Amino acid sequence: MSDLFVFVNDRFVPASEASLLVSDLAIQRGYGIFDFLKALDNTPVFPDEHLARFLHSARQLRLPVGRSQEQLYDIIVQLIKKNNIPNSGIKLILTGGYSEDGYTLSKPNLVITQSPLQLPAPGAFEKGLKLVSYPHQRQLPDTKSIDYLMAVWLQPYIREKGADDVLYHKDGAISECPRSNFFIVTADDTVATPSENILKGVIRGKVLQLAQKQFKVEERPVSLEETWTAREAFITSTTKHVLPVVQLDGRTIGEGKPGKVSGWLNGELKTFFQSKDL
Repeated sequence: MSDLFVFVNDRFVPASEASLLVSDLAIQRGYGIFDFLKALDNTPVFPDEHLARFLHSARQLRLPVGRSQEQLYDIIVQLIKKNNIPNSGIKLILTGGYSEDGYTLSKPNLVITQSPLQLPAPGAFEKGLKLVSYPHQRQLPDTKSIDYLMAVWLQPYIREKGADDVLYHKDGAISECPRSNFFIVTADDTVATPSENILKGVIRGKVLQLAQKQFKVEERPVSLEETWTAREAFITSTTKHVLPVVQLDGRTIGEGKPGKVSGWLNGELKTFFQSKDL
């Protein structure tokens, strides 16, 4: 990444020269927000939705961005031109700023990076995912904060359980995975996804739109018990799109392989990306 440009506050600098002071609240207290979008063929994908969510998160954490959504988009376009990575991931970070006492909010620092896009390995859809549940509720769940303490801390636990990722729940009510939204398919092919205490992903929204063309869709509470007996389950995210969940807590979901609903949605999403003016 050292040869790539990074945007820091008001200028583009080589990544090797990009830096923030240790007094920043992102370092001192883990205070800040971010968003992540991808670019395909040097074109940002769903930038309006991602930037609107970024600005929403900033307001939730009382961090003035100092730039409009249009200005942020222009910076992203310039960064794409400078780095010339056709398929990439773009990350916007807004920190709590340099704090004299390590606790009080200050003028935020804006950092925007670009790196080659990392997608699931070939065959990932056919293989599916194994999840393990864990009781946890993120703070300010509709805010995309940089606080991933629990997700990182749980990595040894996830490996110990032979799982690929963790699925959070509170008192048996499912919420989300650390970096993706969660869906189930019921016995009558209803597509259901948790409605509360989650970060509503951009791809989650697109999948809901697509699912409504073919299936009944419900945004509502989803329990662990219901998930164990679901016909199918899957996750959605910006980089993973749709990935089936074939096992949860050692219990096989459905037939233990990708089902027809997740397969249909995955195909529709691919077509959507190919045909839609993003």
